[in-house]
Amino acid sequence: MNLAKNYISEFYNPIDTVENIFGAQNYQFDRRSNNEVAIEIQGKWNNMLLFFAWEENMRCLHLSCLMDIESTIEDRSKIFELLALVNEELWVGHFSYWTEQKMPVFKHSLMVTDTETEFAGKISQLTDIAVKECERMYPIFNVVLTKGMEPRQALYPLEFETIGRA
Repeated sequence: MNLAKNYISEFYNPIDTVENIFGAQNYQFDRRSNNEVAIEIQGKWNNMLLFFAWEENMRCLHLSCLMDIESTIEDRSKIFELLALVNEELWVGHFSYWTEQKMPVFKHSLMVTDTETEFAGKISQLTDIAVKECERMYPIFNVVLTKGMEPRQALYPLEFETIGRA
């Protein structure tokens, strides 16, 4: 029995790793508790709030990426139709709607094992995916949530595959 390994796995907190990753890149973060940290980053369209939460009992690290688009439409059926259509396009994670803030959010979780290797790399990869998906979907969410465009019409540009560079 390796006591050192058990001590490390029992008391390891991935939020420390998240802080190290973003601190090394000079991002400002807010350690809200021992198991939560928030980081505001500048995206292509607008600022995004990355929120990491560690659930120790489940050994699960959760990431939420909140897009700064406040909904002005009253018809929630459009929002939920858009979520269903957008989530069909994703391989990893999902979009949800934060009712309290009236904003869309990308979510994904990672299970952490005692034998986890390259965890910092997985956090970086997950963050990259979240930011890229939010940037890709931002214009779509924006026109539906602020202009009331029909979700299928807003998704129409995603049907085209771009080839080459302009």
